Amino acid sequence: MSLTHFNAQGEAHMVNVGEKDITTRRAIASGKITMQAATLALIQQGKHKKGDVLGIARIAGIMASKHTADLIPLCHPLALTHVDVQLDLAAEEQEPAVVCQVTVETKGQTGVEMEALTAVQVTLLTIYDMCKAVDRGMCMSEIHLVHKSGGKSGTWTADV
Repeated sequence: MSLTHFNAQGEAHMVNVGEKDITTRRAIASGKITMQAATLALIQQGKHKKGDVLGIARIAGIMASKHTADLIPLCHPLALTHVDVQLDLAAEEQEPAVVCQVTVETKGQTGVEMEALTAVQVTLLTIYDMCKAVDRGMCMSEIHLVHKSGGKSGTWTADV
């Protein structure tokens, strides 16, 4: 197996997807941000002085998925057909956290894994940005691809 973003001379290049079949592509990525219980309570109660933390983070994730090709040098710009950002608060008995899961879909010649992963990262970064005044110790972790389908390589699901 070889890295696809390097040519025979070892130079970085954008993969030619022009001959690939157009198929429905789907990717799901996940991650979380842990925080102090008081920070999670502010988010949950909607009493953060900056406003609806989760709503703003959700919009940031959607926007990020659409701009992935502007951020990752060798990504193709894609016409996304669907982006869903789910944010779940940890249960009381768990470590205080917000869990983010993003699903991205397109009909195209290349996958949407990078768009899903970028959306998770930016969603969590937005939560950090909005809450850093009360909790600078928040930690983003477990960012990973959960599932991908479509294209020549077919379906893949993480062993998590």
